[in-house]
Amino acid sequence: MIVPITGNVTYTITLDPTVWIFDDRKILLDEAFSDKDKEHHEEDELEKASQRFNQEVYQQKINPPVNKSISRMEGQKFLENSYVMPINEFLNHAEVNEGTTGATLVTAQGEEHISLQALKDCYLLFAIDGKPLKEDGPVHFLYRDGSNRENPIKGVQKIVIE
Repeated sequence: MIVPITGNVTYTITLDPTVWIFDDRKILLDEAFSDKDKEHHEEDELEKASQRFNQEVYQQKINPPVNKSISRMEGQKFLENSYVMPINEFLNHAEVNEGTTGATLVTAQGEEHISLQALKDCYLLFAIDGKPLKEDGPVHFLYRDGSNRENPIKGVQKIVIE
């Protein structure tokens, strides 16, 4: 249930979609493709990233990190919704090398070649009704414009940057 990002990157990283359900960066599937939420979400993402950075700096100086407990109501909400994760931040951590223009999605059915920009602008569907994608997972690839929402690229098991 992991998805490695390899190839023309400085750091090979491994994504674990099973823990994304608790990640603040996840987006409700229903909200991911609405135009008004995109602008608001981009602002929220920047604000959240800023807050995470500030917390890390202050916690290193003051105390070790403490996990925020999740209320029963929040936990129930997690188990009822479908979620996607934007991949761009993970690509930033992998540090894609200069001159890279494409990527290959390795799936159970074969390979799918896409542009690097399409990869940066995609969502990875990782949970339907709060449950991980076991049958045709670990993730599904969705273009940010929603053009393949009804027919996503399923069973993405590896991402190779070319």
